[in-house]
Amino acid sequence: MRYGFAIDQRTCIGCHACTVACKTEHDIPVGQFRTWVKYVEKGSFPDTTREMAVLRCNHCTDAPCVKGCPTKALFIRDDGIVDFDNSRCIGCKMCMQACPYDAIYIDENTHTAAKCNFCAHRIDQGLEPACVQVCPTESIWVGDLDDPNSGIRKLISIEPVTVRAPEQNTSPNVYYVGADKAALEPLVAPVDQTYLWAEPDILRLQTAPDLPGDPITNARTTFNTSHPHPWGWRVWTYLWTKSVAAGAGLLAALMILLTGNDSTLVTTAAPLLAEVFLLITAIFLIWDLKQPKRFIFLLKPWMINKTSWMAIGGIFLGLYAVIGGLWFLAGAADLLDIGEYSSVITVLAWPAIPAAIMTAGYTAFLLGQAEGRDLWQSPVLFWHLLAQAGMAGSGLLLIVGVFVDPGADAMTWLAWALAISTIANLLIMAVEYGGQHSTRNAAVSAHMITHGRYKRKFWGGAIGLSVLTFALALASALGAPILLAVLGGLVAQVSLLIYESVFVEAGQDVPLS
Repeated sequence: MRYGFAIDQRTCIGCHACTVACKTEHDIPVGQFRTWVKYVEKGSFPDTTREMAVLRCNHCTDAPCVKGCPTKALFIRDDGIVDFDNSRCIGCKMCMQACPYDAIYIDENTHTAAKCNFCAHRIDQGLEPACVQVCPTESIWVGDLDDPNSGIRKLISIEPVTVRAPEQNTSPNVYYVGADKAALEPLVAPVDQTYLWAEPDILRLQTAPDLPGDPITNARTTFNTSHPHPWGWRVWTYLWTKSVAAGAGLLAALMILLTGNDSTLVTTAAPLLAEVFLLITAIFLIWDLKQPKRFIFLLKPWMINKTSWMAIGGIFLGLYAVIGGLWFLAGAADLLDIGEYSSVITVLAWPAIPAAIMTAGYTAFLLGQAEGRDLWQSPVLFWHLLAQAGMAGSGLLLIVGVFVDPGADAMTWLAWALAISTIANLLIMAVEYGGQHSTRNAAVSAHMITHGRYKRKFWGGAIGLSVLTFALALASALGAPILLAVLGGLVAQVSLLIYESVFVEAGQDVPLS
């Protein structure tokens, strides 16, 4: 059994009865919607036409929101309905990033994720969803898509139908009959200054100039809902703090194993840096939750979704924190002459390396589950995160090295590490933004970064400051005063913060509805 919708846009009159019925049925706050009607106008006066589309959750057979939810708050019922349990939701907004249809929002009353759930409570009583019951033109069809005798199955078998974002391969179960491309594809119809009865939200106005549109039909959106960025400054700052934590431990471990350095910088200061920035990372992650008190759910094995990289990433962070904590304690004991623990530190350096690598890189797999944000699906993102960790970690260790003298050779080694990781960062950005992109959404996001609203930050901050970092680090590595590399380490942090902000914001700028 597989429930689905078929929406006949040939008969839909755009009356919004479905929207009102849905809001009434589920007590949805003002300004938020589980289903809504989008208006698009094409042509130029007096030869204009208006197209409409009823938008909502697509109850995907291969639902990315279910895979990405760390606490199993979203689930697929036996009848194919994608439902949610808000008592398990921690408000991480991962499901919003995973959904390619802008169908999920954070309810202002419950502070948990919510969306169309097919009026599952009505279905269980043998009733139709509220939107179907009130539609005056019977434009919304509902039923079992697997039943060849159902009305909806017969409709979609005899009429040409389309689905939204088929390139995402989610197998959506909402089919459109007679829907215009401009109403279903957001990039085709950017907003044009104003809506029919309201002002567009700021995000849609700001991003409209960067959308390709359709110069032939002059399609423009004249009515829609707002969909602000789910993730903001706390998330892109977390990417930097995590890079510092992972990079500091990774490079210190490599120094111990490759050079035999046993200075205070690598035995005590580096693991302390890693622990402090891991703590800051955890604070940012919990702070960004809409239900921060529920972060404890991620510590309960029976509540964790084993397919969610947000949950898996927490395990890597915890493992790295344990190794770093033992490393710091051994180094502090050695420093205080409590005992001889250098051999323990050497042993801990081995597991610290893979733990640091996964702490830095797991976010690539997490963002890979954010299927609504195509920019983040880069195949080189894992390696980019490692390069960024190298920049952040070596830069901070150079700065700390001024106060905790590890020796000239160690500082030169770190200068080389900063130079190498920075050039790797630059080369990977050249690949990410200079080549072809697998989807149109990713290409539009990349264009926003390189030629659109983020170009100054990108070229001046992410690229320009990285080039400066490389020059300063290389000069020191080749014999110039080490203070140049220290300055480069400071510049690297600014460059990384700017890039992370651009990467996270631009990835969310492309409209999905």
